[in-house]
Amino acid sequence: MQTATRQAMEWLAAAANDPRECKRQWHGESGVAVLGCGRFWDVLSVPEDLALPALDALLGIPQPPGPALADTVARRVAFFLPPDPAGRWIGSGVRYSGRGTWVAVPAPHRAVGRLRWLVPPDGSGALFVPAAVELALQLTAGRDTAPRTRPDHRCPTCGGPLLDTRPGGGDGPG
Repeated sequence: MQTATRQAMEWLAAAANDPRECKRQWHGESGVAVLGCGRFWDVLSVPEDLALPALDALLGIPQPPGPALADTVARRVAFFLPPDPAGRWIGSGVRYSGRGTWVAVPAPHRAVGRLRWLVPPDGSGALFVPAAVELALQLTAGRDTAPRTRPDHRCPTCGGPLLDTRPGGGDGPG
């Protein structure tokens, strides 16, 4: 097994109560293990019609991406984010899973049944930056008045353009 795949397996399995049992489950009949959220990551699950264009935007920024897992039956994409005990995400169909919740995942190098890694974990611990995910989802959703971006202002975290929230979208002097 390649080193990167092995590192990714170790990183994911570390979230399990029993990492060895987790690896056995990945190699077993179901090929899926259930891992706890809130210690190494939290998970933001979003309907795929919103998530896939947002993921494309996130993959276009210089920040290394975190893992993204698709459930092809539920038509949802899960973004792995840093743990946030006060994490609150609001949006139609948006589900946030933190401490005390669980997520079913295949091994990083496999697609199993309805679960497929769109961006597999790389073993480095890289996670999506919450502010970048939020911005990508907002832009994808075309919030209320089709927000405009301000080319002269960039997100300090991801380098992406910031939304122009001034009345009129910045049509006047800024």
